Amino acid sequence: MGIVNVTPDSFFAAARTGALDQAVARGVALFAAGCDVVDVGGESTRPGALDVALSEELARVVPVVRALAAHGPVSIDTRKPEVARAAVSAGACILNDVSGTLVEVAGDAGVGYVAMHSRGTPQTMQDDPRYDDVVAEVLASLETMARRARAAGVAALWLDPGIGFGKTVEHNLALVARCADVVALARRYDAGVLIGTSRKGFLAHLGPEVLDVDERLEGSIATAAWALASGVTMIRVHDAVAALQARDLVTRPVAEVGS
Repeated sequence: MGIVNVTPDSFFAAARTGALDQAVARGVALFAAGCDVVDVGGESTRPGALDVALSEELARVVPVVRALAAHGPVSIDTRKPEVARAAVSAGACILNDVSGTLVEVAGDAGVGYVAMHSRGTPQTMQDDPRYDDVVAEVLASLETMARRARAAGVAALWLDPGIGFGKTVEHNLALVARCADVVALARRYDAGVLIGTSRKGFLAHLGPEVLDVDERLEGSIATAAWALASGVTMIRVHDAVAALQARDLVTRPVAEVGS
């Protein structure tokens, strides 16, 4: 899943596309590189991001979705039901819901649904997040969302543990390490798993010095490869070419590697 952020304030500047032609060009390039899905978002959900007005978000994403749907599968990354419905009408086939609240919208629209765990809002989610057992609590929440999705009639479902959404560095690392547990849960509901670690803040703290967002490619690819090797079925990425190389290496049959 390649990322197209039609925003001026998303945390990774290289993925920002402020104009329609820039956004469409990035999406077409992601499809050309080999992405299976392009994810279009018009509101940053980075920690501390401010809400975007409904009219502004619609103006940002609907024309982009409409243009890119002619090139391949498009998902809409939104927390607003009105944006979700408008994007589906424009051609989106997956609803990527970081709020975990739009499952009925996806079921009614007959589109795929990504159910993500999060706590709070972008303004509050990093205010001292605490868990007794982060893996157990995230799994329990995802199971509840999976049941709701199936009850709502969602056919194509992915579960996302929400890396970076209401979690500390240690919480994020624990969830990445236990990707296989999320996969095992998803399989009980005939669902896939989506992981998004690309360029995120927890990767800044894995070396001797704090890494800027432009210095987190290696950590992004390493965690994506680990997730894929653990059975994760979709990775959400900024750096499509590097991620696709990692995917192809991880998923290539062992017999081919030695040939």
